[in-house]
Amino acid sequence: MNFETFALDKRIMVGVSRAGYQVPTPIQIQAIPPLLEGRDILGLAQTGTGKTAAFALPILQKLLALDVAKQGPVRVLVLAPTRELAVQIHENFVELGAETGMRCAAVFGGVNQNPQVKSLSRATIVTACPGRLLDLMNQKLVDLSKVDTLVLDEADRMLDMGFAPDIRRIVSRLPGKRQTMLFSATMPYEIRKLTREYLRDPVEVKAEVTDRKASISHAFYPVPGHLKAGLLEELLRSTDHETMLVFTRTKHRAKSLARKLEGKGWAATFLQGNMSQNRRQEAMVGLRTGKYTIMVATDIASRGIDCERISHVINFDMPDTTESYTHRIGRTGRAERTGEALSLVTREDDEQVRAIERKFGGKIERRTLEGFDYAAPGSVEPERDRDGDRSRQGRSFHGRSGTSRGMSQGQSRGRSRGGAESRAR
Repeated sequence: MNFETFALDKRIMVGVSRAGYQVPTPIQIQAIPPLLEGRDILGLAQTGTGKTAAFALPILQKLLALDVAKQGPVRVLVLAPTRELAVQIHENFVELGAETGMRCAAVFGGVNQNPQVKSLSRATIVTACPGRLLDLMNQKLVDLSKVDTLVLDEADRMLDMGFAPDIRRIVSRLPGKRQTMLFSATMPYEIRKLTREYLRDPVEVKAEVTDRKASISHAFYPVPGHLKAGLLEELLRSTDHETMLVFTRTKHRAKSLARKLEGKGWAATFLQGNMSQNRRQEAMVGLRTGKYTIMVATDIASRGIDCERISHVINFDMPDTTESYTHRIGRTGRAERTGEALSLVTREDDEQVRAIERKFGGKIERRTLEGFDYAAPGSVEPERDRDGDRSRQGRSFHGRSGTSRGMSQGQSRGRSRGGAESRAR
């Protein structure tokens, strides 16, 4: 099957070709036909499965078929949990709709609202974070009375972040007659409840995640806590990688670790919750274009990081839950590529290590790095964020180990396009 099968408008097919799409992904094969028929969709899909194009292509086709105005009013509203994801979805619409002339706008907090208000007045497709959008609605600065298509993307994450009340307030002000699409990586009770509230006789589609898991290999590196930074540096030197994403527990550690690596010659940057939008955008653009080959990030900042260049994820600090571990490692092994998930584990991480192994159904390999001095003396200071978040101090962990092996290098080149508003040419 190819994209010609969907009989999309030739202007959209130009965008498909420019984006480099050749064969539809499973979620696209399942979702695009019913969406073209106007059906509501409930989709179980993670990032990296092609779900953005799965809803963007039918939306663009619908707008062209209805011959709607290309400069507002807002007809399509996409809600996303984070600024990074909102910008990414916005950029996908701009790329795929490059020949359609549809105006697109992205709305998110952390920046001056005036340019966004201006772009909203001319946009047909709007991608927004719930908090900023609701704020603009309360100020009567946005008109959503003509919205006939609603997308809730990464709905489970939006609920986890406490956006449920905002989502309900926004949806309550939209026209009742509309096509609604809800995508979520998981389907807990709360998501099913939203489905009953907002979707009419939805078609359920599912992107199989077994292949994603199979495309990622896992390894634990037992190490005393005070030697983690040194081991990380040795792993960076000995690993054949394209781009690495390193996770820390605190904002302070993400920033300080990235600066330390940068000072030693690595092209490193960081991403954490209290950065300005301009700095966050610069970091993400740099990661996608290859300016940076290492990004150090916290969990709260990581949602929406979607870069095919990421060949390795390193857990410098272990996450607190197995769900967070799954989310972190999902940043690699994307688009049918392989990836490596490496974790620096201390004795303190024993319980979490066992929980992860239970989730993934077996023992995860322990490795040691040849030539690294695991008996070196030293001490580790607790990391504290300004909000008082103290990281845990690592202690030594002795486990079964193997020798660190070489790792595959990623294949793709990332691309990035920026701007809160773009007009297709």
